[in-house]
Amino acid sequence: MTQKFIFSENPAADLERVIAELAPTSVAVVADVNTAQYVVPLLTAASPAIKAANLITVKAGDLNKTLDAAQSIWRALAQMQADRRSVLVAVGGGMVTDLAGFAAATYMRGIRAVYVPTTLLAAVDASAGGKTGVNFLGLKNMVGTFTEPVAAIISSTFFSTLTPDEVLSGYGEMLKHALLSDAKMLGRLLAFTPAAQASAMLPLVEESVKVKCKFVEGDLREGSKRRALNLGHSAGHAFEELAMKRTAAIPHGFAVAHGCVVALVLSHIHLGFPSDTLHSFAQFVAQHYPLDFTLTCDDYPELLALMHHDKKNTSRQTFNFTLLAEVGKPQIDCHVSEDDVRNALDIYRDLIGI
Repeated sequence: MTQKFIFSENPAADLERVIAELAPTSVAVVADVNTAQYVVPLLTAASPAIKAANLITVKAGDLNKTLDAAQSIWRALAQMQADRRSVLVAVGGGMVTDLAGFAAATYMRGIRAVYVPTTLLAAVDASAGGKTGVNFLGLKNMVGTFTEPVAAIISSTFFSTLTPDEVLSGYGEMLKHALLSDAKMLGRLLAFTPAAQASAMLPLVEESVKVKCKFVEGDLREGSKRRALNLGHSAGHAFEELAMKRTAAIPHGFAVAHGCVVALVLSHIHLGFPSDTLHSFAQFVAQHYPLDFTLTCDDYPELLALMHHDKKNTSRQTFNFTLLAEVGKPQIDCHVSEDDVRNALDIYRDLIGI
């Protein structure tokens, strides 16, 4: 199955057309309590198919992306007598698309899903690539599948409802995609003011999604080239987890942006990544992505311990990073030592000013 992407100025009309083309026996809409209140009514007002659909509401927040939540969707699908010709429409952020996509992939061994991402992060990340899943035993996305939806309808009309931090979080993934793509794309993003221009972002979002699809194509299960998309995540996940331990949670895209700076420092040291690009990128991150907690060299042991738990590592002695020789030239499976990471963190802190 090849996923279709529709970049839309009229998502309700495009959703109506997609459902008509699929000719389902029934339609279910999964939304969290927030999107059910604020977004689904906008779709039902202009889409007869969504107005007639069965609405399944789940609790909001990543803590509720659980097997219990998936079971509640399965139960609702069974009660409405959904069959393998039914369609499930996921309306919401990445938590909703992950959860609903998992429920669709496993109900009757798989029914068709359509995603309508309502956050920038979901639009450029969760809506593409086919990763579905739920958290289990306190671990993120421990249970899941690689299953693409039949379509994702992406529209910037929803972005005006987002907070500046929510916009910037999605933009962090877009910056990562630009680093993996080319210098022109990176220049466009570094010259843009995301929090102030969210409603004008659709062309940039389309470009970003196409970059991700280029790395996913032919490698859905992350066996080789798709691993380049882990750029910024080795250090970024550690920043994210350290912040949570301090009850100062930071948005995922913030962590990715800071993680990219660390990766670019390592890229400069090991692969000669251009220093002027490193400084420009770090300056943008320092300006737009402030952290709510301090970071000192005393934190390095805990950060390193968190990085050692990264599932990409293949050795207890080294860390597995995606690095860049230059913009658009990623190198996967780069092994760096603890001393390398400590040195990179020192330089990162100087560049960011923390």
